[in-house]
Amino acid sequence: MKPRSELDAELREILGSDNLYFQPPASVKLHYPCIIYSLSRINSRKANNHFYFGHKKYDIQVIDKDPDSTIPEALLEHFPMCSYDRTFVSDNLNHFNLSLYY
Repeated sequence: MKPRSELDAELREILGSDNLYFQPPASVKLHYPCIIYSLSRINSRKANNHFYFGHKKYDIQVIDKDPDSTIPEALLEHFPMCSYDRTFVSDNLNHFNLSLYY
C-alpha cells in the first residue's frame, strides 16, 4: 500500500493549491475550492494466512463554488480506481463526492 503522503501530493497537484484537508476538525476554516478526504476502509487480500496486498479506500469530497468544477473530472482521469458517487448543494457550495482506492 502506498503511503498517504503520496496521495496528498497528487491531490495537491490536481487541485493546484494547498486547500487540501485530511479529516479536518470542525474548527478548521475551509478555503474554496478545496478537497476534503478521509480514510474509509482498507481492502486486503490474504494468501497462505499472510497479507498479500491491499488498497485503502478514501472518501473524497470536492467543494467548489462553481457548479461546473473541473476538479472531479481531473480526479477521475488521474486515478484509475476512482469513482463518482453523488453531488449536492449546501450553503451555495457544490459538493462532489468520490471514492478512491489507492
